[in-house]
Amino acid sequence: MFGISMCLAWYGSLFSHSCLWEKYMEILKQHLNTSVGKLKLGRKWVFQVDNDTKPTSKLEAKWLKDNKIKVLEWLAQSPDLNPIENVWAELKKDVRARRPTNLTQLHQLCQEEWDKIHPIFCGKLVEGYPKRLTQVKQFKGNY
Repeated sequence: MFGISMCLAWYGSLFSHSCLWEKYMEILKQHLNTSVGKLKLGRKWVFQVDNDTKPTSKLEAKWLKDNKIKVLEWLAQSPDLNPIENVWAELKKDVRARRPTNLTQLHQLCQEEWDKIHPIFCGKLVEGYPKRLTQVKQFKGNY
Protein backbone atom coordinates (compact mmCIF):
# COMPACT_ATOMS: atom_id res chain seq x y z
CA MET A 1 0.00 0.00 0.00
CA PHE A 2 1.33 3.41 -0.95
CA GLY A 3 -0.88 5.63 1.20
CA ILE A 4 -2.42 7.10 -1.92
CA SER A 5 -5.79 8.73 -1.78
CA MET A 6 -7.67 9.54 -4.91
CA CYS A 7 -10.53 11.78 -5.84
CA LEU A 8 -12.27 11.62 -9.18
CA ALA A 9 -14.66 14.48 -9.71
CA TRP A 10 -17.01 15.14 -12.58
CA TYR A 11 -19.49 17.97 -12.60
CA GLY A 12 -21.48 17.11 -15.73
CA SER A 13 -20.86 20.03 -18.03
CA LEU A 14 -22.38 19.14 -21.38
CA PHE A 15 -21.07 20.57 -24.62
CA SER A 16 -22.78 20.03 -27.95
CA HIS A 17 -19.67 21.25 -29.77
CA SER A 18 -15.99 20.49 -29.49
CA CYS A 19 -14.49 21.97 -26.35
CA LEU A 20 -12.20 24.70 -27.56
CA TRP A 21 -9.19 25.63 -25.48
CA GLU A 22 -10.78 28.92 -24.46
CA LYS A 23 -13.87 27.16 -23.10
CA TYR A 24 -11.74 24.57 -21.32
CA MET A 25 -9.66 27.30 -19.69
CA GLU A 26 -12.82 29.17 -18.70
CA ILE A 27 -14.05 26.02 -16.95
CA LEU A 28 -10.72 25.59 -15.14
CA LYS A 29 -10.64 29.22 -14.04
CA GLN A 30 -14.23 29.20 -12.82
CA HIS A 31 -14.42 25.76 -11.24
CA LEU A 32 -11.05 24.25 -10.36
CA ASN A 33 -10.41 26.07 -7.10
CA THR A 34 -14.11 25.98 -6.20
CA SER A 35 -14.14 22.21 -6.66
CA VAL A 36 -10.97 21.81 -4.58
CA GLY A 37 -12.70 23.74 -1.79
CA LYS A 38 -15.96 21.78 -2.01
CA LEU A 39 -14.06 18.50 -1.95
CA LYS A 40 -12.00 19.73 1.04
CA LEU A 41 -8.71 18.72 -0.57
CA GLY A 42 -6.68 21.36 1.23
CA ARG A 43 -3.33 22.24 -0.31
CA LYS A 44 -2.06 18.72 -0.98
CA TRP A 45 -3.74 17.91 -4.26
CA VAL A 46 -2.39 17.31 -7.73
CA PHE A 47 -4.11 18.05 -11.02
CA GLN A 48 -3.89 15.36 -13.69
CA VAL A 49 -3.93 16.24 -17.37
CA ASP A 50 -3.60 13.90 -20.33
CA ASN A 51 -0.33 15.30 -21.73
CA ASP A 52 -1.98 16.09 -25.04
CA THR A 53 0.62 17.28 -27.53
CA LYS A 54 -1.68 19.74 -29.30
CA PRO A 55 -0.45 23.36 -29.30
CA THR A 56 -3.20 24.36 -26.86
CA SER A 57 -1.71 22.08 -24.22
CA LYS A 58 1.33 24.42 -24.04
CA LEU A 59 -0.98 27.30 -23.18
CA GLU A 60 -2.72 25.13 -20.60
CA ALA A 61 0.62 24.14 -19.06
CA LYS A 62 1.63 27.80 -18.84
CA TRP A 63 -1.65 28.73 -17.15
CA LEU A 64 -1.30 25.89 -14.64
CA LYS A 65 2.30 26.90 -13.89
CA ASP A 66 1.42 30.59 -13.58
CA ASN A 67 -1.34 29.67 -11.12
CA LYS A 68 0.98 27.40 -9.11
CA ILE A 69 -1.12 24.31 -9.73
CA LYS A 70 0.85 21.13 -9.17
CA VAL A 71 0.42 18.80 -12.14
CA LEU A 72 0.94 15.05 -12.10
CA GLU A 73 3.66 14.13 -14.58
CA TRP A 74 2.00 11.52 -16.74
CA LEU A 75 3.04 9.49 -19.74
CA ALA A 76 1.14 10.34 -22.90
CA GLN A 77 -0.65 7.38 -24.46
CA SER A 78 -0.56 5.31 -21.26
CA PRO A 79 -4.08 3.93 -20.81
CA ASP A 80 -2.77 0.86 -18.98
CA LEU A 81 -1.51 3.10 -16.21
CA ASN A 82 -4.17 5.78 -16.05
CA PRO A 83 -6.91 4.86 -13.54
CA ILE A 84 -9.42 7.29 -15.05
CA GLU A 85 -9.42 5.32 -18.32
CA ASN A 86 -10.85 2.34 -16.42
CA VAL A 87 -13.46 4.59 -14.85
CA TRP A 88 -14.45 5.98 -18.27
CA ALA A 89 -14.73 2.43 -19.65
CA GLU A 90 -17.01 1.41 -16.78
CA LEU A 91 -19.13 4.54 -17.18
CA LYS A 92 -19.42 3.99 -20.93
CA LYS A 93 -20.45 0.36 -20.44
CA ASP A 94 -23.09 1.20 -17.86
CA VAL A 95 -24.56 4.11 -19.83
CA ARG A 96 -24.61 2.09 -23.05
CA ALA A 97 -26.51 -0.71 -21.27
CA ARG A 98 -29.29 1.77 -20.45
CA ARG A 99 -29.64 2.77 -24.14
CA PRO A 100 -30.16 6.54 -24.09
CA THR A 101 -32.23 7.79 -27.02
CA ASN A 102 -31.36 11.50 -27.05
CA LEU A 103 -28.72 13.93 -25.82
CA THR A 104 -30.70 15.01 -22.75
CA GLN A 105 -31.20 11.42 -21.65
CA LEU A 106 -27.53 10.64 -22.34
CA HIS A 107 -26.47 13.50 -20.08
CA GLN A 108 -28.86 12.40 -17.33
CA LEU A 109 -27.72 8.77 -17.51
CA CYS A 110 -24.06 9.82 -17.42
CA GLN A 111 -24.69 11.77 -14.23
CA GLU A 112 -26.66 8.91 -12.65
CA GLU A 113 -24.07 6.27 -13.52
CA TRP A 114 -21.20 8.52 -12.39
CA ASP A 115 -22.88 8.86 -9.00
CA LYS A 116 -23.02 5.05 -8.74
CA ILE A 117 -19.27 4.58 -9.14
CA HIS A 118 -18.12 3.33 -5.75
CA PRO A 119 -15.00 4.72 -4.06
CA ILE A 120 -13.81 1.15 -3.42
CA PHE A 121 -13.72 0.57 -7.21
CA CYS A 122 -11.59 3.69 -7.64
CA GLY A 123 -9.36 2.71 -4.73
CA LYS A 124 -8.70 -0.71 -6.26
CA LEU A 125 -7.64 0.97 -9.49
CA VAL A 126 -5.10 3.05 -7.59
CA GLU A 127 -3.91 0.08 -5.53
CA GLY A 128 -3.41 -1.91 -8.75
CA TYR A 129 -1.09 0.74 -10.18
CA PRO A 130 2.21 -0.88 -9.05
CA LYS A 131 1.23 -4.17 -10.71
CA ARG A 132 0.26 -2.39 -13.96
CA LEU A 133 3.50 -0.39 -13.89
CA THR A 134 5.53 -3.59 -13.51
CA GLN A 135 3.65 -5.19 -16.42
CA VAL A 136 4.21 -2.17 -18.67
CA LYS A 137 7.93 -2.22 -17.84
CA GLN A 138 8.07 -5.99 -18.42
CA PHE A 139 6.50 -5.66 -21.88
CA LYS A 140 8.50 -2.49 -22.67
CA GLY A 141 5.38 -0.38 -23.06
CA ASN A 142 3.57 -2.71 -25.45
CA TYR A 143 0.03 -3.55 -24.43
